[in-house]
Amino acid sequence: MAIYSPHKFKPFNLAMKLLRLNALAPNTQLPKTAVTIGNFDGVHLGHQAMITQLKEIAVQQNLKTAVMIFEPQPLEFFKAYEAPPRISSLREKVEYLTELGVDYIVIAKFDNSFRSLSAEEFASLLKQKLNAHSLVLGDDFHFGKNRQGNSEFLKNYGFQITNLKTVELDGERVSSTRIRQTLQAGDLALAAKLLGRPYSITGRVQYGDQIGRTINFPTINVRLNRHKPCLHGIYGVDVICETTSLKDKVKNENPEKIGIAGYTPTSLFGAGHVGTRPAIQQEHPEWRLEVHFPDVSANLYGLLMRVTFLNYLHGEKNYPSLKALKAGIDDDTEKLLEFRSNHPHFQF
Repeated sequence: MAIYSPHKFKPFNLAMKLLRLNALAPNTQLPKTAVTIGNFDGVHLGHQAMITQLKEIAVQQNLKTAVMIFEPQPLEFFKAYEAPPRISSLREKVEYLTELGVDYIVIAKFDNSFRSLSAEEFASLLKQKLNAHSLVLGDDFHFGKNRQGNSEFLKNYGFQITNLKTVELDGERVSSTRIRQTLQAGDLALAAKLLGRPYSITGRVQYGDQIGRTINFPTINVRLNRHKPCLHGIYGVDVICETTSLKDKVKNENPEKIGIAGYTPTSLFGAGHVGTRPAIQQEHPEWRLEVHFPDVSANLYGLLMRVTFLNYLHGEKNYPSLKALKAGIDDDTEKLLEFRSNHPHFQF
């Protein structure tokens, strides 16, 4: 498993090219490629094994590597708000795949036109637009309208096919579904093992309704970039800014309120809340990620933050009044500060 380290901002690998499939010019000619295809939600251990095999095949056959991902994810297209929650935003997927060293990330816009492709049209697209020669696929890969295509079809079409065997952890398959369930259960340690890294969400600080300020618990509101997250409740979190030192930023704005040190040289510890505000009735609740930094007074709007989840405290609660809400936040903050004090070193 990867060791947690500060993710200082770094531009995407300049050698990697990000392509939008529907925007490729007709005369675009890619070098010969080895391609893998999927949602890659979470870019977990199973996905990482697939990328490793893809790169090995590419080296053996002198090919470039390409990963095709769908945006939106197919179930988000078909089920909209009722689709499973997302583990990773598009930005996060691109970042993790780039770190794995692929040459091309191809974003396929999943819409009515794409979903209507026959198996033969999809295979032709791989050949004509991506110059695919070799494919690395999951053991239950289907594609095309009504899932009519499979690995055997692609093999007969002329591609070299490698089917990756299931990757397991503790005797169970590593999958995005398992990780969603693990995160929803609050088991952050197991989620970190399945992902190969601690779970985090990256987003910009945006304006909220500033209710926290009225009860002396100001929070930052971090854009989720997904229809709904896998988490809900109160968490201890470690927060870094992707473009500058969060610790220095806070100190420079108010040297008397420098916050609680995080687990990296530039991060701060905070109390994170992921939820929908149950007191407000909505047909499709608006999910929020809010972080309160104890002993901090700084303007952080617009900064790109990575929030890493360390400790699950409890689920979302519906407080009957602002006074009760303040007392609840006060109690949560005290317990999370105790957690930070009892865990001087990062635990995953």
